[in-house]
Amino acid sequence: MRPALATALTDTPVVALLGPRQCGKSTLVKTFAPEFTYISLDDEAVLATARHDPTGFVAGLPHQTIIDEVQRAPGILRAIKLVVDQKRRPGHFLLTGSANLLLLPQLGDSLAGRMEIVGLHPLTESEKERTAGGLLKTFLAGALRPEIRGTGGDGLELPARIVAGGYPEPLSRAPERARLWYRNYVRALMERDVQELARVSDVGAVARLLELLTLRTGELLNVTNISKDLGLQRDTIDKYLGILEKLFLVRRLPAWHRNEATRLVKAPKIHLVDSGLAAVLSSLSVEDWALRRDRFGHLLESFVVQQVIAQAGWTNPDLRCWHYRDKDQVEVDLVLTIGRKTWGIEVKSSASVNESDGHGLRRLAEQCGRDFQGGMLVYTGGSVLPMEDKRIWAVPIRDFWSL
Repeated sequence: MRPALATALTDTPVVALLGPRQCGKSTLVKTFAPEFTYISLDDEAVLATARHDPTGFVAGLPHQTIIDEVQRAPGILRAIKLVVDQKRRPGHFLLTGSANLLLLPQLGDSLAGRMEIVGLHPLTESEKERTAGGLLKTFLAGALRPEIRGTGGDGLELPARIVAGGYPEPLSRAPERARLWYRNYVRALMERDVQELARVSDVGAVARLLELLTLRTGELLNVTNISKDLGLQRDTIDKYLGILEKLFLVRRLPAWHRNEATRLVKAPKIHLVDSGLAAVLSSLSVEDWALRRDRFGHLLESFVVQQVIAQAGWTNPDLRCWHYRDKDQVEVDLVLTIGRKTWGIEVKSSASVNESDGHGLRRLAEQCGRDFQGGMLVYTGGSVLPMEDKRIWAVPIRDFWSL
């Protein structure tokens, strides 16, 4: 994401790098912009000043300042707006936030027209392998070509990647230590960040909701059923879902639709953002790949969705992401759109594919007509193969980190 940051800072006064805690935001901005003055609102003394006198705090900052964890004092955004409007210069402030600023109810000002948001995700598999991460670019360009490669590699490589996740810190730890890191990570978020965002009286209920959503990742979101399972009101579930989204722990993937597509299911899908966190909360290990393939199937879908959305950040940020499902239970896991141009991605945990696996993509193509640009059937085999509909390709999942 360094090129995206560099471009934004050349013509925009305020650039905000947003993403979950511990995904690498502070490391990125400090190494990317060492000439900037660095201030962290995780410092309680600095935070107290920013909250007590936001106008005076911001007025005393030099041009080219990094403010880390800005969501802890959202009131300073109004003060930043005043400074920016007095002297409009690009690259004035570089902010980081571990919550989605635009969703915060106490946000002082949206900085519309003055701020560009760049999203930072946990590490993708291509970043972990230090490859270009070019599969999505190749797919969108219609440049996939047949390639026979044999098997999909080590049978445990994929579950190991899913269980590891993308947060940098636990990647360097032994599996049992990584699991402990994830549990402590969730505990810290619940005890501090959730309280700061929403003053929730029952933090334990938010944690229980997160664990329940982990078991339902990759499924349609049914708030009524969740409220019954947790014994909470629908309004409370909606509020807690919003908190988990603000903290970049879960995402709601909206249903794709066209006005003329009257038979489509409109419910969103829910996905855990990081597969490593999801694996820990659902007690899945690499050894469970063969024994609990049904649970791993949903987690695999969330894993692929995350790889695609993260690659979109450096491929084409204008991409919008959806899922497709109609009342005949025909579905496509991920739908990508730019304007009316539409692509589909379906995820399979098998090492082989047949024409019936592309049924959802063909149904999506029928709904889109000329707007359908192509489909990708992601599977665990090794070869890139064209399907009967030449717009649809079977592509090995390992191409997410090998290209």
